[in-house]
Amino acid sequence: MSKVKYYYDSETLSYRKIEKRKGRKLKIFALSLLGMFLSGFLLLLVYINLPSVQTPKELALQRELNNMELQFELLNKKMNQAQAVLAEVEDRDNNLYRVYFETNPIPEEQRKAGFGGINRYKDLEGFNNSKLIVNTSRNLDILTKQIVVQSKSLDEIAKLAEEKEKLLAAIPAIQPVKNEDLTRMASGFGYRTDPFTKARKFHYGMDFTAPRGTPVYATGDGKITRADNTATGYGNHVVIDHGYGYESLYGHLYKYNVRAGQKVQRGDIIGFVGSTGRSEAPHCHYEVFKDGERINPINFYYGSLTSEEFSEILRKSQEENQSLD
Repeated sequence: MSKVKYYYDSETLSYRKIEKRKGRKLKIFALSLLGMFLSGFLLLLVYINLPSVQTPKELALQRELNNMELQFELLNKKMNQAQAVLAEVEDRDNNLYRVYFETNPIPEEQRKAGFGGINRYKDLEGFNNSKLIVNTSRNLDILTKQIVVQSKSLDEIAKLAEEKEKLLAAIPAIQPVKNEDLTRMASGFGYRTDPFTKARKFHYGMDFTAPRGTPVYATGDGKITRADNTATGYGNHVVIDHGYGYESLYGHLYKYNVRAGQKVQRGDIIGFVGSTGRSEAPHCHYEVFKDGERINPINFYYGSLTSEEFSEILRKSQEENQSLD
């Protein structure tokens, strides 16, 4: 049995019975239902937007992640710049340095070899920023490989340059007797009249006439292999092994200034003009050998003569006259 409820009426100063109104329960139910709907809707909105609601720690981590992405992008730009600079070095290496030192260029396949086939970056896949990280790692590996190849190439070029310097220093490139000391250039390379038999025979060197005792100079760096008078016809003579297949011979010397086994440099005095051996007058008989074959010494005076002096000595060397030995 439901309880009867009363309320106090202040106008009549008496308690009155509360009459139940029709539809009140329906209103309460409707309001409750509306409240539940609104609460559910609000909870749904909160649930939908929950991922965008971040804690201070999450916000700090997101800022750090954004900064790392920016740093990766900057690193990629720097690597692209480095690759552009390296490409210029590679171009000069192939088309300048290696051409000058007469060695083969490094093919592009060799410079970038080792980056095909298996997936080297599988462990970096499957993350939000995998593409960025994989590209950065790949660019760094390629750049590292190219730098290693180019470094080895420059080491090779440096070695070639050192060898080239030694070669240029070794090649017989000056006259054995200075121009100011010459009486005349008596005979050149080619057929000449023998001073003793008067027969026409091939003269394998050049004769530089000068007073007895005039200094004779090494025409290139090398090692003395002979300083004696045991070879027929040359009298006192010196032979220098310059390396790279080059040798030079200085004959009819008055005396030596070197000994066998001694190292000399271009311009060192190795002896003095004389007329020993099969000789008609004081002079230095000079020969140049390449790989054991006698060659014309006139082609090797670029280190001590002007163009006018070279033209003059070339003209005199081509005159078919009588040799002095």
